[in-house]
Amino acid sequence: MPKPTRLLRARAAGRGAPASNNGILYPLDFAYTQAGVTLPKVKAISPEEIPFPYRSLLAHESDMTLTLERHFGGRVVLRTLSTFTSGPWYLRRVLLVQEYSGRPVEMGAIRMKIDVFSPRIRAQILRNEVPLGRILRDGGVDYKSRPRTFLAVTPNPEMMGVFWMREPRTLYGRQTEIIQSGGKIGDIVEVLPLA
Repeated sequence: MPKPTRLLRARAAGRGAPASNNGILYPLDFAYTQAGVTLPKVKAISPEEIPFPYRSLLAHESDMTLTLERHFGGRVVLRTLSTFTSGPWYLRRVLLVQEYSGRPVEMGAIRMKIDVFSPRIRAQILRNEVPLGRILRDGGVDYKSRPRTFLAVTPNPEMMGVFWMREPRTLYGRQTEIIQSGGKIGDIVEVLPLA
């Protein structure tokens, strides 16, 4: 697992909140640390330990936006929760919701090297209006999402709030690398709400 840049590590450490001790929540742990939010409990699991329908939504290398839209039968839209920029790196924590109902379908945090994209794609990403998968797909960007770790998450109160949960129950997610032209350009953590 690649470590955050020195600057990001120093800023996170300077906030006094601990980063995840195993790194499997990066970059979500960084976003939470910047906001002073307690981290959820998390453990790495195998894809076989993920119950359906979560497994079919997580154990693949396809575009997550398109996967969620196919599963839920309609478009998903973006709600930005926080953003942070450091040099060529852009980090945002977002909630994807069903366009027709507003129901949350994913919370994610992404740290990406923004300067690898054309000015047009970069501007669309920085506007924080459209899910990343749709921007890249519609912009003809050839990329892959490569899952590195699958997650079982005990949500923190903030996560319970964005997912409309009354009590903490295990959620599932994944940590993914974004690959373009054979090189890594970003890290994503995606967590799904209860089905």
